[in-house]
Amino acid sequence: MAKTPAVPEAEFTLHEAAELLGVHYMTAYRYVRLGLLDAYKVGGTWRVNQTGIDTFRVRAVTEESRGTTSVSQRKRRAPWADRLERRLLAGDSQGSWGVIEAALASGASLDEIYRNVLSPAMVSIGQRWERGELDVAAEHGASVIAMRMIGRLGARFAHRGRTRGTVVLATPPNETHSLPVAMLADLVRQAGWNVVDLGADVPAESLVRAAMAQNDVVAVGLSVSNTDRLDSTAYAIAALRKAVPNTRVVLGGHAIAGREHAVALGAHDFAADVAGFVSILESVGV
Repeated sequence: MAKTPAVPEAEFTLHEAAELLGVHYMTAYRYVRLGLLDAYKVGGTWRVNQTGIDTFRVRAVTEESRGTTSVSQRKRRAPWADRLERRLLAGDSQGSWGVIEAALASGASLDEIYRNVLSPAMVSIGQRWERGELDVAAEHGASVIAMRMIGRLGARFAHRGRTRGTVVLATPPNETHSLPVAMLADLVRQAGWNVVDLGADVPAESLVRAAMAQNDVVAVGLSVSNTDRLDSTAYAIAALRKAVPNTRVVLGGHAIAGREHAVALGAHDFAADVAGFVSILESVGV
């Protein structure tokens, strides 16, 4: 028996979507830029399908049902990470930044932007790529936009006054995921330390030279996202411990299972998150 051909989903221009939602065109455009209304470009023109319209209406009803709370409280609970993820995957740099600005305007702090918005969005994108749901081009494009946003936010994390020592951050040889290091660098800098951020794929010899060049180095933090990089990680740690034996080496990242795993690779300690890393720094001192 022949199958009935699937009926194409209805597709609307942004003007048509605005009429369906009963709002002005510029309001609908703002919804897209904030990640509230799912949209995509076809030949340079924004398009919205029926699923996007229906999803927006469901979200609107859900937020309306929270009417006993203030507008500010509703904004604080808004799914900023989900909105950002949609804009990142759409390759929408301006819209992605618009989500960040809206989250900040709603009361989110800088560290919350990294911890609760940008990081969860990028983790979700990475997991979707690993499951085969996304092409690597989409994941790379999202990473580029995310790095640009970190560049715009970085200066706001500057700490005034005397620093508490220097921390060298990097990924080990052949590890190319620099985004976690960039965010960690800003957050550690905000907590009062001077940070030397070497980025991704740093040779062991360069890590050693960078650590030896600092008079007040507190620790070297290495982020490892790929389990295929554990051998190069162990090599880099061994080089560091031989050259700067009094400098603590701390491991973190998705490829490190915990403190026991980190120690087995030669590190002094393991940090599951920024708070854990800062706690280690505070326990070491200068």
